[in-house]
Amino acid sequence: MSLSPRLEFRQTQSLVMTPQLMQAIKLLQLSNLDLVAYVEAELERNPLLERQVEPEGERTAEGERGQEGEGDGEAHPGAGFEAAEAAGGREERADWMEERLESGRAIEDRLDTNLENVFPDDVPREPVGGPPGGEAPAYSEWSGVGSGGRDDDGYNLEAFVSAETTLGDHLESQLALALTDPVERLIGQNLIDLIDEAGYLTTDLASVAERLGAPLASVERVLGVVQGFDPPGIGARSLSECLAIQLRERNRFDPCMAALLNHLELLARREFATLKRVCGVDDEDLAEMVAEIRRLNPKPGLAFGSGVIQPIVPDVFVRGAPDNWLIELNADTLPRVLVNQTYYARVQKTTRNEREKAFLSDCMQTATWLTRSLDQRARTILKVATEIVRQQDAFLTLGVQHLRPLNLRMVADAIGMHESTVSRVTSNKYMATPRGIFEMKYFFSSSISSSDGGEAHSAESVRFRIKQMIDAESPDDVLSDDTLVQRLREAGIDIARRTVAKYREAMRIPSSVQRRREKQAALAAG
Repeated sequence: MSLSPRLEFRQTQSLVMTPQLMQAIKLLQLSNLDLVAYVEAELERNPLLERQVEPEGERTAEGERGQEGEGDGEAHPGAGFEAAEAAGGREERADWMEERLESGRAIEDRLDTNLENVFPDDVPREPVGGPPGGEAPAYSEWSGVGSGGRDDDGYNLEAFVSAETTLGDHLESQLALALTDPVERLIGQNLIDLIDEAGYLTTDLASVAERLGAPLASVERVLGVVQGFDPPGIGARSLSECLAIQLRERNRFDPCMAALLNHLELLARREFATLKRVCGVDDEDLAEMVAEIRRLNPKPGLAFGSGVIQPIVPDVFVRGAPDNWLIELNADTLPRVLVNQTYYARVQKTTRNEREKAFLSDCMQTATWLTRSLDQRARTILKVATEIVRQQDAFLTLGVQHLRPLNLRMVADAIGMHESTVSRVTSNKYMATPRGIFEMKYFFSSSISSSDGGEAHSAESVRFRIKQMIDAESPDDVLSDDTLVQRLREAGIDIARRTVAKYREAMRIPSSVQRRREKQAALAAG
């Protein structure tokens, strides 16, 4: 057999992850805050993108949303989201294979601007709660930051007046009065910087001394000064030290109390008989000591302001209707941007070289892709949320005990998408329902089989049943894990003892022995 070179033609198909496809996937899994930050960065970078400014009084009432078509040429942010799935994105439905594209470059460009290969749409159907035959708004015409930016450059005095005093600021003001030596002030400032928001010093003093090149005795002396600052208990290295500092402040720290603080684990387990023997006290003295400790603050630093807590903003609203559920996206969380075609046409006439033309073309392609990605992201979130509401209708109507077992594959098969797409949609997204605001992943729960061969039960509903039974138990009838298993099986839930123990520990519910001690101690104290 001889080897000789030859030419062969082969035709293959493959899905290439272009930068545009990766951007679309990235946008899908971003939370609404991260998405706004991303769009703001694009607005700064791309001159062809501009924020859509919504005129005062432009929005209609929620009951009137979705009544206007998309042919009037105006953008309607958030309008008719309940009808978006029925529209099926028909304005961009043209299949690239139906067009006459003469070059490979044209085919590649067309593929790069189509999102169906990432988030394929299924056959248009009426969404849950949506008006039949409703038209979807032209998302590619809108898509800007919901609340807009601030235009005023004035000096805001109220921001300084209403600013909270942080724990670090409070301690630094005391440090300036307590220490005059510059070296000790430097050590004290470093120690204050190492105190966490709860008020604890989490770093070893030896490492602090080594890093600062100071004697360990000096660091310990300065720490003693810091521990005398307000609030009492600040700068402690453990819970027992924190409580001891506060007890010294109240002149209540004695050998018996020191022995109690050295055995806090016994107090947590309510082993009072052992504590009385260790501390050398009787029942009355031990009760007074425990009451004294309960009046202390285990996290003194939390009394001061810390970082701003960002409230949860739902991405989807679910509202009740006489016969169904109305589902719509939260328009305030959807960035609305426009591609300025007029500016593009004007600037294109003034380009002088290939470099400027390439930059302008890249900006145009990026801007177009971003608006279409935001459009498809909104449609996909609405589609997944609609299917979740359809699957969990019993939960919304009757409560958590009726939460159905649900996984990503069930939703993906129902809407004709891949599991990874559903997973990205439900990440960092929240749904506001009549029963509260829930993360979308909350509705996905593993199944537990029924003991009588009936419908399977959701793991979340089983956890809720366990908590209900434990909350209703009396001090004389504390339920063990075996008893919980027996009662659940009587209710038609086939579950193992180790599963009950796992669910109980996940809800931070102590064992039956510890619960019995706590209830008996509460009765004795009462």
